[in-house]
Amino acid sequence: MTEITQQKGSSSSTPSAFGRWFLSKVMNRISSESRLSSLREKREVKRQKERRAHVVEYFHQVDDGYSHLAIQLLAKLKERYDIELVVHLVPAPSDDNFPEPDLWREMSKRDASDIAPYYGLEFGRSESLPEQSLSSIANALMASFNVEQFCSIGVEASAHLWRNDKEALMAMVRKYGAASKQDTDAKLTAGKERRAALKHYGSAMFYYEGEWYWGVDRLYHLEERLASLGADQSSQQSPIAPRPRILSEFGKGAHKLTLEYFVSLRSPYTAVSWDPTIKLAKDSGVKLKVRPVLPMVMRGVPAPREKKVYIAIDAAREARSLGVDYGNFYDPIGKPVMHGYSLYMWAERQGKGNEFLAAFLKAAFARGINTNSSKGLQKVVEKAGLDWEEGKLHLDDDSWKAPLENNRLSMYESGSWGVPSYRLSDAEGNEVLSVWGQDRIWLVAQKIRDLTRPS
Repeated sequence: MTEITQQKGSSSSTPSAFGRWFLSKVMNRISSESRLSSLREKREVKRQKERRAHVVEYFHQVDDGYSHLAIQLLAKLKERYDIELVVHLVPAPSDDNFPEPDLWREMSKRDASDIAPYYGLEFGRSESLPEQSLSSIANALMASFNVEQFCSIGVEASAHLWRNDKEALMAMVRKYGAASKQDTDAKLTAGKERRAALKHYGSAMFYYEGEWYWGVDRLYHLEERLASLGADQSSQQSPIAPRPRILSEFGKGAHKLTLEYFVSLRSPYTAVSWDPTIKLAKDSGVKLKVRPVLPMVMRGVPAPREKKVYIAIDAAREARSLGVDYGNFYDPIGKPVMHGYSLYMWAERQGKGNEFLAAFLKAAFARGINTNSSKGLQKVVEKAGLDWEEGKLHLDDDSWKAPLENNRLSMYESGSWGVPSYRLSDAEGNEVLSVWGQDRIWLVAQKIRDLTRPS
């Protein structure tokens, strides 16, 4: 995507002042803790009144790395919690919710392989993604399974698929049978339609009473909710998929490592990740290199409503878990972001670049400050310890365009296209880890620990 195309996307994606205000109000209401608590209470009252079981629905895509991790936990989830599990097969995405489907599948393989050991799961590194023909065999095999089989031998089928082991998959077909192409397609269509009816788009997703939980990374939220409802049948204190802790103690030599942190001024997950990332850099002593990029929607990447809603809810939920100041959002899309990056270039020359980014993110995502106004931008600039009278002279400086585009291209080189993303390099400048998401800060910290541990 060229810079010219991105700028066209920028102007066409910018709402009016009223639209920005209205969207902000809606997203704040949708993602509020009080609304989430009210939703949960109402759904539980309704569930009890209708005398329904705790029904958890799971959506599985055979060639999605995160689904391969999630399927390994289904049996444990059913055993530990008093739930009725419903499993849906879904096809690979083909819509605007996944603008880079090939990159997504590749990243799901690499990322799932990286995190699997920390959850006690298996994901062998293979040289390639599952072949399409083998994915079709796996879908036909799994389409013939009942829930019990899916939770047990489904794990075996998934492992064979991710090893591209056709012989082993065909042996399972001979042993257990497989659904016809017509029945398999019907199962995939039904799963896709059910997911759409529940207003989502992803795979490795768990749904319970009005709320979504993505894969092993968000399963702890579901476990906490089920436990609060008395559905935990175990005396164990720890959930089956606990949130990994972000380490804070490291060995010597971290100052030789470089951590690149790709961010955006309009990204909820950047706002959630900012304070924990800055703390990690200080705790470890790594050289932190913050690399801003344009928001995806201002790069011409579409953001359907269902995706916006899920991100708003999930980011707020994650922020509360991390204890991050967050929740009063005033959308800075369009001109505020461009003004923000103009001021950032000036702030960076004053040695205050990170302070400015922190102040802007806090204003937009935690303070409800309208950064489209001079008064709002003045608050940001002064919070960063800079002079507004001087700063406002730089509002229309467009020198940020080339560096931000360079940052975007560099981010893509590591297989990521969204923020926040992280790239950790050793003393020689060799990449040792590249990950996407605020929920990978713990993995970055673990890698820094591993590289600085005394021999």
